[in-house]
Formats: sequence, structure tokens, C-alpha cells
Amino acid sequence: MPAALSLLQQRHSVPSRQLGEPAPDEATLQMLLEAAIRVPDHGKLVPFRLIRLEGTAKLRFGERLAAIAIRNSPEMSEAKQEKERLRYTFAPLVMVVVARLHADSKVPEIEQKLCAGNVAYNILLGAHALGYGGQWLTGWAAYDREAAAILGLAEHEHVVGFVHLGTPQIEVPDRDRPALADLLGTWTP
Repeated sequence: MPAALSLLQQRHSVPSRQLGEPAPDEATLQMLLEAAIRVPDHGKLVPFRLIRLEGTAKLRFGERLAAIAIRNSPEMSEAKQEKERLRYTFAPLVMVVVARLHADSKVPEIEQKLCAGNVAYNILLGAHALGYGGQWLTGWAAYDREAAAILGLAEHEHVVGFVHLGTPQIEVPDRDRPALADLLGTWTP
């Protein structure tokens, strides 16, 4: 099997809690991200951007999100509050992939969002190819406008995902995958 297809066959997510140091160093991250942004882009709109969360910024971001969550659900248990605070602290690096939607474009918004989603997936694939692990997560914060404001997003920008990156700390078993025969059909006129 060609190496590129073997890479696709072996790719899997590593839970963010199981991602530790090291994350890609600066030169490796630059190389990874330059490759990740090479996505199909109808209209050459570049409908995406990236935000890096690392170090203490991950905890500060989680604390601000926890404050929103607690305000919205004052009955939230202490355990859930702590989970909200620490959600972004496990992996050494979190890349926020942002869709930048161009409402005035003839390119449908769904295509623009898919373009940004391809960036997130390319980060996962590239990280795997380089020997790192990753997990693409969303959660409520990806869809919350107050969370978007914390990140400095404009009204036309939306979080596509939080891609957690680091070195796998455990061997992650692959999950069951669907059978291609159950998914593939052939259209005939």
C-alpha cells in the first residue's frame, strides 16, 4: 500500500487528556500549518484563520469559558465547573480553527465552512504524519458568541474546532470503522 494511503488508514484521534509534551516545535508547527492550509478553496476566499492557545493562555481561556458556563447554569456542580476550567489544558497546544464567512460571495457558506473544516482535518493528518497525536473537539464554546468574543472573533467568524495537539501518552486502540460496502453506492440513470 502506498505510504500516503497507509497514513490515512492508520489515522485516529488521541483523546486530549492523553496528549502530553512535546507539541510540535515552532519550525515543525510552521511546516505543519503551511501544509494544512493547502485546502480546496472555491473562489480563493481563504475563509479561515488560526488562533494558537498554549501555556497559561489555555487555562485563562478555560477560566473565562467556565465563568460563562456557570452564569448560564448556576446549578452546575463543582466537578463540571472544574472540567470547564481545565478543558483546554491537557494537550500542550490547541489550534483554534476559525471559519471566516464571506456573506457577499457567490460561494455558498457551506463550502466556506467545509474549507475551514479541511484545514482542521489537515492539521490532524499532518500531526499524525509527523508522529504527534491530535483530537478535533468542538463543544458548546465552538457555537457560543460570548466565547467567540473572548477569542476576538468578528460577527462573520465562527469556530470550526479546537484541535488539541501533542505527543500521545498512551497507545490508543483504533475504534470500529464502518464497512465501505455499507456506504458506497453507484448511481445509474
